[in-house]
Amino acid sequence: MTTVLDSIIEGVREDLEARARQTPLSEMQALAASADSALDAHTALEAGRDDPSGVRIIAEVKRSSPSKGALAEIPDPAALAAAYQSGGASVISVLTESRRFGGSLSDLAAVRAGVDIPVLRKDFMVDEYQFHEARAYGADLVLLIVAALDDRQLRDFLSLTHELGMNALVEAHTEEEIERAVTVGSRIVGVNVRNLKTLDVDLNHYSAMARHLPHDVVRVAESGVSGPDGVLDYARQGADAVLVGEALVKHGDPTAAVKSFRSASLSKEAQ
Repeated sequence: MTTVLDSIIEGVREDLEARARQTPLSEMQALAASADSALDAHTALEAGRDDPSGVRIIAEVKRSSPSKGALAEIPDPAALAAAYQSGGASVISVLTESRRFGGSLSDLAAVRAGVDIPVLRKDFMVDEYQFHEARAYGADLVLLIVAALDDRQLRDFLSLTHELGMNALVEAHTEEEIERAVTVGSRIVGVNVRNLKTLDVDLNHYSAMARHLPHDVVRVAESGVSGPDGVLDYARQGADAVLVGEALVKHGDPTAAVKSFRSASLSKEAQ
């Protein structure tokens, strides 16, 4: 049975083949090698652990999604990213998948030029080419989705990410996927409460999976945030960072929204 994730990856591969014909791997590797050094996203996110200023926010530039359709036009992704940074975001996530999310590598380059904090290329990484491409366009962090990769790919892609000077947010949804992520040496592990195979969301899922996350990894909660209370819930469940997309792009005042999310997490010790 073909899942939503399978369908997305099929389109990603088709679009990737077209880009690789236009810019061969050797040329993309040279562009990646000439790019400025990547910023340290691991340190930026690890700082959210036991920090009195609250959990770290990964704020997302996201025009649409397979589950919700169009979310926001975002005519100036760099300006949106700068507003996120002004609000206290630690990392900016940029969707670069075009068919389902309306993103592009141009968005990534624009955001990289518009902020001085780490930038995540959020896409479905299934080929070596994409990692050199991510670095060439200024990414400091890439997304590795455990459900989309076998163990060899996961290990090799994580190694390549580090060789290129970047960090990886390794995304899991199940206990078995968390174990696979940890086994290959992932340092930043996210739990997505959205099942990418069905697009179903379970807001209690992070709580169920959090106990399987080792204390020595940066723990990231992904999806399901509709407001400050959602960030607070994840903070209370031990998240070091929270990735937020829809709630930010639809808010109207992204700087104030990020500030409110950071502020909410300060009360995580309150009962």
